[in-house]
Amino acid sequence: MNPRIEKITETIAKTKRKIADSQARLRELERQKIELENADILATVRSIDVPPDELKLLIQRLQHQAIPNFEPEEDLTLEE
Repeated sequence: MNPRIEKITETIAKTKRKIADSQARLRELERQKIELENADILATVRSIDVPPDELKLLIQRLQHQAIPNFEPEEDLTLEE
């Protein structure tokens, strides 16, 4: 085989290995980012000192404000 073709073939294989390694690293970094974001969200939710039922209603109200034409399936009023 032509030595130049062999050299290019080797370079292609090496580049593919680097790309695969980079993709694996990227997936790991994305997983770590999501894990840290989830931890932040949990810490924030836990810092809100409200019972779970009221927290659910609060989140539904926030969704209702953020999403146009949102029609909740249940009554969102707090019962006292």
